[in-house]
Amino acid sequence: MKWFLTTVICCLAITLNANNEKIIGKWYGAVDIYGNILRLEFDITANNGTLSANMISVDQGGVSIPVSSITYSHEELKLAIENIGFSYEGKLQSDSIVGDMQQQGMRFPLILKQKYIEKKIALRPQNPVKPYPYKEEFVNITNGDVTLAGTLTLPQSNKPVPAVILISGSGAQNRDEELMEHKPFLVIADYLTRHGIAVLRYDDRGFGESTGDFATATTTDFASDATAALNYLKTRQEINLNQLGSIGHSEGGIIAPMVAAADKSVAFIVLLAGTGVPGDSIIIMQADLLSEAMGIPAAQREAARNFNRSIYAMAKNGEDTNAIATHLESYFDKESAMTQAKMLTTPWFKEFLNYDPAPILEQVSCRVLALNGTKDLQVPYKENLEAIEAALKRGGNSNYQIHAIEGLNHLFQHSTTGHPNEYSLIEETIAPEVLEIITTFILEK
Repeated sequence: MKWFLTTVICCLAITLNANNEKIIGKWYGAVDIYGNILRLEFDITANNGTLSANMISVDQGGVSIPVSSITYSHEELKLAIENIGFSYEGKLQSDSIVGDMQQQGMRFPLILKQKYIEKKIALRPQNPVKPYPYKEEFVNITNGDVTLAGTLTLPQSNKPVPAVILISGSGAQNRDEELMEHKPFLVIADYLTRHGIAVLRYDDRGFGESTGDFATATTTDFASDATAALNYLKTRQEINLNQLGSIGHSEGGIIAPMVAAADKSVAFIVLLAGTGVPGDSIIIMQADLLSEAMGIPAAQREAARNFNRSIYAMAKNGEDTNAIATHLESYFDKESAMTQAKMLTTPWFKEFLNYDPAPILEQVSCRVLALNGTKDLQVPYKENLEAIEAALKRGGNSNYQIHAIEGLNHLFQHSTTGHPNEYSLIEETIAPEVLEIITTFILEK
């Protein structure tokens, strides 16, 4: 469960009118999401009488992904990115577009100007600096008609070494799982490789340098990609095939057991904030914990929980987009309700809501390490670690380790509150004790 604003892009042609020239060009803004300042860039162009737009989340990898709708009329700009429930409405006022963005039901002010916003360079002391004391190789992994672009780091060794693939959380992620200038997968890969473990990390399908369509992909599709990455490692003579496994963060912690249950040659899996309860339960708990951290009264949180349960039940039962949008109109305006409804009925969201990880965990026979931070507000540690352990026990797997690490948030940073508004403010990318626990577990015989 990455924090909800991921790098996204929308484009849709509309008929130009005489005033549309005012809106053409690059527009820049910064949105404050509970203390996390994220810079956004919109590139609006015209071609043969039509408008199109790209949006880039500058501080989340900066990749431009081609979007769903743009309209400009009577000085009002409207953008929507349906597959993630994003929308923006603003009015042109002199040299600025003044408005609000919405995502997943939350609204934030966003002013756009045609001047690039510089940002103070954040301190990220754990990011490794070249030259590295190991080999770094850029690779391509084929999975049907999808090509995954990745980086393989190999320790200096005269014999085959243990190896892992890194599987990212939800939302389009690059191979470093980059978020707010943190690069947790780069830090993990560097640490493990320095300790004698080969690491393969890759851009999600349809993102970065990988091909494919991210918008239509499901968790099952991402599991297929992870399987292809593991199969690629099996072709490398540098790898010890008896010590081959995966590390999955958040949604990646759902995917790693899926791959291991299907491939008994997998020697181990590491679940970083992996889930043990069904998807709809995760989302409801996440929203409730975040609301509580924001000081929302208990009665309002209970009302929101009940409403969310009804909405998710409709999506799980296959209700159509219009029916869900009508139900959402009790909380949102008509246009926002439809945007939210379209997100809820995307292939990924429908599969996630219905997915229960427990039956797959029961089929996992390899070694398992499950870690959570006690201040994780996105994947609550107690409910999920207990469910993971219970499922492993039911399946007869006693070769596992479960750790709730005090004071760590969803990104495994030492945190004061665990709220996502701290992610960008914390200089630490990942707690050193987590890196040590993972390394020790992988190297155990």
